Amino acid sequence: MAFKTQSEDQDSMSEINVTPLVDVMLVLVVILLVTAPLITQSVHVELPETQATTPDVKDPPMRLSVNNQGAIELNDKPVADLTELETILKNELAKNPETAIHLYADKALNYGRVAELMAAVQHAGISKLGFVTVEK
Repeated sequence: MAFKTQSEDQDSMSEINVTPLVDVMLVLVVILLVTAPLITQSVHVELPETQATTPDVKDPPMRLSVNNQGAIELNDKPVADLTELETILKNELAKNPETAIHLYADKALNYGRVAELMAAVQHAGISKLGFVTVEK
């Protein structure tokens, strides 16, 4: 800040002191941050009730499972190896572009084997892959 004495210059000081402006703005921001959550929680809405519905699933997802020894099954049919799995999945994807896979992997299985299965599904061109787990 520049201080001038009356003897140096008789003109008025044309600089704006921004410190009070910053103080006021910070107080307003704090007030906004405190009151905003209170305002959004005060809106009460009664939602209408409807009947339970089932999802419209034309083609159920394919079931890809692997046991703790690493044996692969697709829709409960054994698959010899990953190249055969990719071939089967590419054929299914050609029939239905919306093909989805649910992966059931044994918890004792090495994660590397699960990653190989995921890569095979991705190489086949299928992007809809879900992991199935059991609730505790």
